Amino acid sequence: MLCSKILIDMFVLYDLTLGTWSIKMMRDTIEYDVVIVGAGPAGLSAAIRLKQLNSDTTVVVLEKGSEVGAHILSGAVLDPVGLNRLIPDWRERGAPINTAVSDDKFLLLGPAGSIRIPNFPMPSFMKNHGNYIVSMANVCRWLEKQAESLGVEIFPGMAVSDLVYDKKNSLKGVIAGEFGVKKDGSQGPNYEPGMELHGKYVFLAEGVRGSLTKKVIKKYKLSDAADHQKFGLGMKEIWEVQPDKHKEGRVLHTMGWPLGKNAGGGSFVYHAEKNQVFLGFVVHLNYKNPFLFPYMEFQKFKGHPFISDLLKDGKRIAYGARAISEGGWQSIPQVVFPGGALLGCSAGLVNVPRIKGNHNAMISGIEAAEAAHQAISSGRYRDELVEYEHRLRTGAIGKDLKRVRNVKPLWSKFGMVASLFLGGLDMWVANITGHTLFGTLKHGKSDSDSTGKAEDYRKIVYPKVDGVISFDRLTNVSFSGTNHEEDQPCHLNLGNQSVPLTINKPKYEEPAQRYCPAGVYEIVQGSSNKLKFQINPQNCVHCKTCDIKDPSQNITWVTPNGGDGPNYSNM
Repeated sequence: MLCSKILIDMFVLYDLTLGTWSIKMMRDTIEYDVVIVGAGPAGLSAAIRLKQLNSDTTVVVLEKGSEVGAHILSGAVLDPVGLNRLIPDWRERGAPINTAVSDDKFLLLGPAGSIRIPNFPMPSFMKNHGNYIVSMANVCRWLEKQAESLGVEIFPGMAVSDLVYDKKNSLKGVIAGEFGVKKDGSQGPNYEPGMELHGKYVFLAEGVRGSLTKKVIKKYKLSDAADHQKFGLGMKEIWEVQPDKHKEGRVLHTMGWPLGKNAGGGSFVYHAEKNQVFLGFVVHLNYKNPFLFPYMEFQKFKGHPFISDLLKDGKRIAYGARAISEGGWQSIPQVVFPGGALLGCSAGLVNVPRIKGNHNAMISGIEAAEAAHQAISSGRYRDELVEYEHRLRTGAIGKDLKRVRNVKPLWSKFGMVASLFLGGLDMWVANITGHTLFGTLKHGKSDSDSTGKAEDYRKIVYPKVDGVISFDRLTNVSFSGTNHEEDQPCHLNLGNQSVPLTINKPKYEEPAQRYCPAGVYEIVQGSSNKLKFQINPQNCVHCKTCDIKDPSQNITWVTPNGGDGPNYSNM
């Protein structure tokens, strides 16, 4: 661990008023050329590219997960365009990318049947020929080895708790590795103050709705010229199915049932290696009905005859969930600010119609690294990397996102069927001419503001879980490897303790009980038969849905101790 390599300065102080001696520990500092927060595809790609450009550049990557990949969850069908650019000989180097897509289908589901949506009307970029079914957690572990071989310093289990600014209001660095704060906020006997890591530039690649990214966006007003960011909740299970039902390389996406008109979203079914199937379900978080229960929609989906037959006599071996940025082109904030840049999902670079974002995350890391290298080589530091902003918007990422920018708002405004036709037509025109039929449509309300009042909707009754194909939340969370040190401050902060019961319950029947895919939030009977809003932070899989969907915007997700949270092995 990085802490073991650093000596913490200690000062002995005498309090004249109290007549007592105390020891105050001061954070030590380490200087780097570039500090990167997050060891996902964006952060690791940036680190690798920086070292490729100049082996003397000092680069550190800080990862809050217990190991690289522990907090990585993605579908995933990988478009290798970013990896081809970063490490052209990735095949020879043994990258864990082996399952080429062999079969690609879209289905529109009804309660008991399905209709196939033909592939031929879709633009060529929507097809998966040349792509691969992968575990992005394992891809990131492989990228970690490539980075370390170049001299990148990578420290997992190091949560970054805050940011450090210089006198000119530029981002100077981060505070990482603070441990031993007790639940009541006091310093425990094993308290470690952490350290400050300073850089000429700081890259935030912490994923969707990162706590540091939120601070930076607010401080520098990076989203003032952008539309609302939109999000989805993605839930994923890995199943080991019977060999006769496994078709390695098959990719299936569905829309329609069970969500219907209640919410946008759909599913993915990817047949990976070793008889494993990656089964996922995405619910767009702009849904209105506060009684919607995304996790139970996923479990209900598995009861469809097409899916239940696939899973029959199979074994679920993993579960996880995370938010997905869905706003696209019009929701990208300004990605540079004095001293740093936003990479990957921190900037919201997912292509929703393609159901892909890892390729853009990697490209963003490459582009940011090249801009930082250019700046450092010319003697610049802690300014705005305007070159990165320009390359992101005019290069491969901009082209990928601009041509699909109206599909999500069309779906939100007119529904799934209309968006299939209008969105498809708009993508075709954009792909051929470079211009869309509808200009750039707005998303409208934020996902939190989209939540309707309980009195305007009926409760939704879901089938009981059977423990064979469908499962309750707590049982599934046990398959995520989630663990949190209990004697630490809760990392799910309420702005106002009374809001859940005085506002959210009467108006929305407190939807946190349902939108959380890990059962973190409950309303229970407290003392004197009074209701109590209970938070179970030990269940949290770090999906950030509460931070996004809470209609009162009263919940703020912050990083817990480094190493805490899910421990995904193959996601």
